[in-house]
Amino acid sequence: MLLSGDHPCDETTEWTARVETIAPILARYRDQAEHERATPPAVIDALREQNIHRMWVSRAFGGGQVSVQTGSAVLQALARIDASVAWQMGVQGAIGRMSDYLPEPVAHRLFRENTGLVVGGINPTGRAEPVPDGYRLHGTWSFASGSAHAGWLVATAILPDDDASCTPPTGPRTHMFFVPTSAVRFVDDWFTVGLRGTGSTTFCVEDLVVPADHTIDGSLLRRPPAGRTSRAYPIAYYDFAAFTTASTTLGIAQDALATFRSLAREKIPARATSPLAASHTVQAGLARAEILVRTSALLLTDAADHATAHGEQGGDNLSALIRLAAAAVAENTAAAVDTLYDLAGTSSLYTASRLDRCFRDIHTAVKHITLSQTNFEMVGQYLLGGALLTRR
Repeated sequence: MLLSGDHPCDETTEWTARVETIAPILARYRDQAEHERATPPAVIDALREQNIHRMWVSRAFGGGQVSVQTGSAVLQALARIDASVAWQMGVQGAIGRMSDYLPEPVAHRLFRENTGLVVGGINPTGRAEPVPDGYRLHGTWSFASGSAHAGWLVATAILPDDDASCTPPTGPRTHMFFVPTSAVRFVDDWFTVGLRGTGSTTFCVEDLVVPADHTIDGSLLRRPPAGRTSRAYPIAYYDFAAFTTASTTLGIAQDALATFRSLAREKIPARATSPLAASHTVQAGLARAEILVRTSALLLTDAADHATAHGEQGGDNLSALIRLAAAAVAENTAAAVDTLYDLAGTSSLYTASRLDRCFRDIHTAVKHITLSQTNFEMVGQYLLGGALLTRR
């Protein structure tokens, strides 16, 4: 039987087989990553050998250019083994989508010539001022997942009102700046409940001049990249990003289901004579968790199909659908994991427990803005005739 979210097409079979090939390495270093708060280099090397870190990058820049559905299935497969690895590959997948917006020589340099990850901070917590041929950048960015293995980082900043390059002036604007890791200072502050192995540390940039061709106007990311031979996907960056985070939560929930089934067949509760699996309450709870996860898989597949078919013309209707699907996937998968965690009783309390890991990881993952419950409010406002906002 196919797991929730699996797609039996040739491309997906090929790429999920790549995950199976390196699964022993991922499992071997999983606890070490949790303890060290960063994924060991051996795991990143294995992912790189399979080109998983570039699966959502144009073939012109050395990527796999796989479908949205295939990439989602790969992230789910990774998350069933180690959610921290899946999260980093999802972040790399999302940032990789910016390759279609960068000038082709720069995209080639960052994604083909550079073998390290390209990750960073999308929240505009920096500032930049125009200088000849570029911008002077300052700022601090948090949650840089995978930065320990990055060759380049993206740092998002606000330009001043009087930026002369904007005619007519339109007020503060957001830009994405690509900077080499050698030019930043890292802050070791990643002490968290879950996704500990992502190494999502903070980094700082002080007085760095970034060439203009290593930047992207943030407003462009809300619509598909301009057509060119090297373009991998006619899908807006912000319509793509939700598939990375939602796919990881779905894989975590799939892992929790498989873990709980094994536990329920083996565990005999204190003062009981039969295993958990014999309990009607457990049976009903498992079934409810199962349908929540399968519903999430269907929602994510439907959204991916719409993005693939209508990425160029979908506009706000497509964005609303994707955001609604991602928020629902987050809500459903977290509820499923919570149910299984509770049904397992004291077995889920220990840090060595897979269910404990699933519980901590999923409740960390759903804090991401692409999975936030505020998406229900924002999309609801849009459905009633308002603007489609990110926050109010």
